[in-house]
Amino acid sequence: MAKVAKHRTKKKSLLQRIIGVVTKIFVYFLLVSVIWVFALMFINPPITLLMVLRNIERKSQGKPFKLEKHWVKVGDISDNMKRAAVSAEDQLFLKHNGFDVKALERAYENNAKGKKIKGGSTISQQTAKNVFLWPGRSYIRKGFEAYFTVLIELFWSKERILEVYLNVIEMGDGIYGAEAASQAYYHKSCADLTKNQAALIAACFPNPIRWSPNNATPYIRHRQYLILRNMRRLGPLGF
Repeated sequence: MAKVAKHRTKKKSLLQRIIGVVTKIFVYFLLVSVIWVFALMFINPPITLLMVLRNIERKSQGKPFKLEKHWVKVGDISDNMKRAAVSAEDQLFLKHNGFDVKALERAYENNAKGKKIKGGSTISQQTAKNVFLWPGRSYIRKGFEAYFTVLIELFWSKERILEVYLNVIEMGDGIYGAEAASQAYYHKSCADLTKNQAALIAACFPNPIRWSPNNATPYIRHRQYLILRNMRRLGPLGF
């Protein structure tokens, strides 16, 4: 009996130590993540994991390092580009708290039927993924994405979320952000983009490596048309 009791005591002690370690890790993660998100209210993220991974891919293919990006304040980005992005990716951006429930339901239904998922992620979710996480579709990553989406919606303004989004999003091979894309495709500042130019850039958002404004397919031109139509409905963003 004494041996059994001693064994149970050791087992309980080991379980308590494991629980203690897991609790500490969880608390440290919460603290670090909250401080990280709070800091990026004021500090512009210099690089993202996607940028690093893309250049690792380029290196493995024998290509040179390429990272074209130039941070611009949200007020210096053309209103056309801002409205094109919202019209293309998240028309309820100003109204939701980070998640478009109806879009998530549609995505879930399509996934259950084995169809291609469309329109599930908001701009807030995409920003959380681009800035804090790695690319991928696992449930673990989606869980972290949801967590960081809640944090940036709590700490950041919609203006800040859109600013970060339009400065870090991949817009071509080695091209990140609205300014780099505008310079690469139109040789002008993103402050001077026309409606048609902004809509064409936004039309390529889903797959910027495959699609380019310089070689727009009929499908991309159709997307551009839909985005322009949505821009007319959307109206001004207010910032």
